[in-house]
Amino acid sequence: VQLQASGGGLGQAGGSLRLSCAASGNIFSRSAMGWYRQAPGKQRELVAAITRSGSTNHADSVKGRFTISRDNAKNTMYLQMNSLKPEDTAVYYCHAEGFAMVTGRPYEYWGQGTLVTVSS
Repeated sequence: VQLQASGGGLGQAGGSLRLSCAASGNIFSRSAMGWYRQAPGKQRELVAAITRSGSTNHADSVKGRFTISRDNAKNTMYLQMNSLKPEDTAVYYCHAEGFAMVTGRPYEYWGQGTLVTVSS
């Protein structure tokens, strides 16, 4: 299983970027997914999460600006980031967790991260 994050780069304050996370393997549709970020010198924090059924949760710091979504047919999760702020600068990671179909054991996977830099 691999999670491939993409879409990071340089954005301007007030601008927009969209991140994508493509999942290989056959876990995507039964996984809860999420976006985390880690800024330099800070701990990794949850940005937004989405359940298998599409219920979402966004951190207060991004609520109203970022939107998480998923397309199970494409095995892809998205993070639409609007009204960017310099403090959104971080490496963004996608995350998947769930329970194995056969064994019932829990699993979690992390993507490699994609850097988002927001200039003022």
